[in-house]
This record gives sequence, C-alpha cells and structure tokens, in this order.
Amino acid sequence: MPLLLDRRAFLASTAGFIALHPFSARAQAGQAHLRIMETTDLHVHIFPYDYYGDREVDTVGLARTASLINDVRAESANSLLLDNGDFLQGNPMGDYMAYERGMSEGDAHPIITAMNAVGFDGATIGNHEFNYGLDFLMNSMQGADFPIVLANVARELGGTPTEDSLLFDPYVILDREITDGAGETHPIRIGMIGFVPPQIMVWDRRHLEGNVQTRDIVEAAEAWIPQMREEGADIVIALSHSGIGGAEAVDLMENASIPLAAVEGVDAILTGHHHRVFPGPDYADTPGVDVEAGTIMGTPAAMGGYWGSHMGLIDLMLERDGNGWRVMTHTSEARPISRREEDRSVTALVESDETILASVQEEHDATLAYVRRAVGSTDAPLHSYFALVADDPSVQIVSNAQTWYIQQMMEGTDHEGLPILSAAAPFKAGGRGGPEYYTDVPAGDVAIRNVADLYLYPNTVRAVRITGAEVREWLERSAGMFNQIEPGVEDQVLLNPDFPSYNFDVIDGVTYRIDLSQPSRYNNDGEVVSDTHRIVDLVYNGEPIDDAQEFIVATNNYRAGGGGNFPGASPETIIFEGPDTNRDVIVRYIVEQGTVSPSADANWTFAPMEGTTVLFDTGPAGATYAEDVPGVTIEPAGDGPDGFARFRISL
Repeated sequence: MPLLLDRRAFLASTAGFIALHPFSARAQAGQAHLRIMETTDLHVHIFPYDYYGDREVDTVGLARTASLINDVRAESANSLLLDNGDFLQGNPMGDYMAYERGMSEGDAHPIITAMNAVGFDGATIGNHEFNYGLDFLMNSMQGADFPIVLANVARELGGTPTEDSLLFDPYVILDREITDGAGETHPIRIGMIGFVPPQIMVWDRRHLEGNVQTRDIVEAAEAWIPQMREEGADIVIALSHSGIGGAEAVDLMENASIPLAAVEGVDAILTGHHHRVFPGPDYADTPGVDVEAGTIMGTPAAMGGYWGSHMGLIDLMLERDGNGWRVMTHTSEARPISRREEDRSVTALVESDETILASVQEEHDATLAYVRRAVGSTDAPLHSYFALVADDPSVQIVSNAQTWYIQQMMEGTDHEGLPILSAAAPFKAGGRGGPEYYTDVPAGDVAIRNVADLYLYPNTVRAVRITGAEVREWLERSAGMFNQIEPGVEDQVLLNPDFPSYNFDVIDGVTYRIDLSQPSRYNNDGEVVSDTHRIVDLVYNGEPIDDAQEFIVATNNYRAGGGGNFPGASPETIIFEGPDTNRDVIVRYIVEQGTVSPSADANWTFAPMEGTTVLFDTGPAGATYAEDVPGVTIEPAGDGPDGFARFRISL
C-alpha cells in the first residue's frame, strides 16, 4: 500500500503551486522524504464550536485541522497521520454520547467517525479515554478504521512486559511503500507503539481497579521496541500520551516523554497530555530538549497543541540502508489553525473541511439540543474571572452542591454528625485556554451547557475524613497558586504561572486568610519545601480550628484518589464513593432548589500588607464584575499579554 503517490506524478500534479519541502526537493535515488502528522488531545472537538459558550470559534476543531492535513498530503509523496490520544472525552458532545445516547457494540462514536473520514493511519489511547469506563471505551474503538496501540495497560500483568495480557495491541508494524527521489517505490515497515500515564489507576480508579493494571512507560518501551526491530520495523514512532517532564526516568512517572525519547530504537516521538505546543517556547529551558532542532534527547518530536489547535509535523529524510531505511536528518514544527492578533482578535488560518463536518452533523445538532436544556435558574451571575484571587460564585455553587449531596449521603452512617466541608477548584480560569476561557453565566435560566461549563470533567463525588491539621495542610498546598510577595512593593506578579488552576482548591465551611509574604510551603508537585505557613486565621464555627477535630470533606475522585498530592486526600481517607458525577450533583441541586443563590461569601481573603499591590491577568469581560468581588478591591491596570486584561489588587 503506497503512502501517497508516485513521485513523478506527484511532481507533475504539484508543479506551479506548491513549494516543496527541502527534503522532497533534494531527495535522490534511495532517499525518501516521509512526513509524519500528529493530532493530540482532541477531546471530541470536531466542529469549530464552543458548546459551553454556544457559539462558533476559529481556535478549535478537527474539521479545521483536517485542512492542514489535506495541505500536507497534497505537498507530499509520502505521509502518515497519527493521533496521540484523549479524543473520547472533553466537551459536551463526549458527555452526550456517554450519558444520553450511550455506546453499544456496533455503534459509531462521532469522533471515530470523523477520524475515519480524515483518514488516520493509527492512534494511541489517552488517559481521558478511560473516564467513561472500559465498556464504553472498547465499544467506541470497534468503529475505528485504523489500528489502536497501547503498550502499558494490561488486563493482567505477566512476569515481564512482553508477557502482559494487554488491553490493546502494544504496537503495529505498517507495511507500506514509499517513493524515493528518483520516483521509484520501495517497501518500508513503519512501527508504531503507544503509551499512557500509569496514573490512570488513580484518576479512574472506580472504572479500572480490579479490571486492568499499568506498567511504567519506559519499562514497557525498553521491552517492546527491540521486539519491533526484530520483526523488521525500519523506523519506530512512539505515540506518547505523556508530557515533556523530567529528564531522568522515575518509576511510573506521568510525564515521561524525555526518557522515552532516549530509549534505543525510537526514531520519532509524538507527545501530548500537556496541552502545549512543541517545538515552542514552553520547553525552551527544559533539560534534554532542543526547541530549535525540534528534538527530545536528539529524537525528532512534536506536540500538536490541543482541541485541534495545531497539527504536529515531523519531516524525516530517509536513506536506503541495505534492505531497510535509516533516518538521515529531520525537522519538526507545529502548524496552527488560527492566529491571535495584537488587538486580541482571532484570525482563522484555514477553513473547515466540509466533509468532516457533514460526517457528524447529526451528533452536533443533538449535542446542541442537549446542552441548551434548562434545569433551573440563578439569581446571581456565575463567572470565574476572579476565581484565582477571591472567593468566587462559580466555585461557590460547586461547593454548595457537593455539601448538599454529602449531607444526605452521610445520614444513617457512622460519619453522621461530623462537620462537612467542601473542596472545589476553578477549571475554566484562563491560562493556556486563552482570555475567553472562563465561566460566564448571567443571572436567569441555567442550562446543562452551563453546568458543564461550571464543571468540565466527568469526575464522581467522593468524601474523605480528615483532621483539622490536614485541612490546614490541604489549604497550604492550594496556596502554592501565589508567588511570594514582598511587603511595601507595588505591582508584583501575583499568580504562579506553573500552578494549574484545578489544583487551587477553596475549602468552604471554614474561613481563612492567605499570608503572601511567606514562601509557599509546598512546591508545584505537592512536596514540602518550607517550614513556613501561609494559611492564617483558620476558623471553623467561629473558633480557631482544632487540629485534632475530624471533618468530612466533599471532593471528587481525582483529588480523593491522590491527584495533586494534597495532604489528607488519599484512598486511605475515603469514606464515601458516590455513583454520581459532580456535574450530575450540580444539576440535581439546581433542580431541587429551583432558583439558586450562589453569591460568594468571601470565606477566604489575603492577609493585608500596607503599601503593597499585586497584578494578575484575566479575561477582558471580567471588567463587568470587578467592582462587585467580595473581600478584595480590584482596579484595571491596562492590557495583559495574548488578549488578557490586567488588574491590580491593593493588599
């Protein structure tokens, strides 16, 4: 099966309107140019549409990425298209398929339908593929017209990785034909192997415990890749649904792409999971990474953003080596589907592929009907523009709903009567999602799309039983969101850009202040790095909290299972595992209340520092609410970068 078309026919068909890549232009007899395209972290984004905002957008969608793919195929004699995982979950279309329509054996999932229409050559599985359970995953994959590979998730582990009873094939070797610089075709065997973070056993414990087991990524690679070579793979491509993290291998590490790239026999590595772009400035100072060369440990690499925002592209110049092929040289890039202009507007760089849109139009329309369904009303706006700097209504309603639910679940149990707190974090808080990536629901009717907007992930409710001392440490871990601030200095940067918003838990049911003059007690990974304390004036029921008193904390399966390494949140402290998702609980709470009043109560604030101001960036639309944020005085401070607006707080 040829990768694309005869070089002579290709040159004739492209003459006059396509500038050839230098590798294609200078390839000679026995040399061939192979283009490897990647999508990653699509999260069911097919249409260029924001279902939460119920509007068209130019920044997302496989239908747009498909146009970039079409361009590369038109430019190339030899090309390959692979997906790096996280495609089944992540927007309301995914939830509609999982919770409303369902996936029985033989059904077609819209993302798989769209990927078939684009013409993928292979894919691996991401961690979010497990969010809806194994049956849903396996039924969804049956419709794929391309191979699925995953080397480190097993139904049962054997004595060695190659003895594991794997959930999917660990790898596949594609037997293809490739056209060289003289227009002659030759056989080539392309190996493709996939990996996912072992942490799925924590993140989706309810679905996976007792059903599957995981191996370390590098351990699995070192076992399987030599076997791929022995079976005749000329080149090996690693599909790493794992971020670019530390350079040294650590057992069961989540972001293992750097040590994976160093495994002997890997010719190219496609990365993801981090929702970033490679090559790109995010990794400029990362050991083992060369952004200019587009390599990780000397291996060509790409990460194609997320939600279809980019297409990762690795170009390999191959040379005939006996009966096989070897990589002579390479380049890497990530092509965007849109560009943000200086005036904050977005310019589309490609149009949608209408064939891809048509393939899932029915499911798109059904999703719109699903998300527009009203479930109740709110008498106050629900927004997250200031969720990282003050008590916030979008977090408050989640806490209210979790508390309401867990109070009912504790009735009649040994835990009844213990005080119930609720921990919740903002999910849509700007960051890499951009200046429009915020919750913004006006007072009035609340639809399912609004609830999905309030709570992005299909987590399930959990409750843990911990002490007052652990409540304090939980909050200390959260306080890593902020940089240390020097008293008496104006306009210091407030937020730690490397601290994810989903780890900024606010605990409702207590009051407290955060002393920013102190260094963070925990680093971004949840490790204690200081003897200092930022949490002061921690009060429960009008009195300083008793470190020995026991509390129930309502949270989600990710946090309770150890996600984020929060003190007190671990499988050992779980006393309730709910069958309901946090989203479903919010919907039921709103339906039960009819009208909700989620105004923030300012249960947490910053400790005052005379003569001190701090700066932070949020969405420009937040200016509408800035004067009404409780517990803090906020004023405009000009424009921030990349379309954000800058604000100032006087401490």
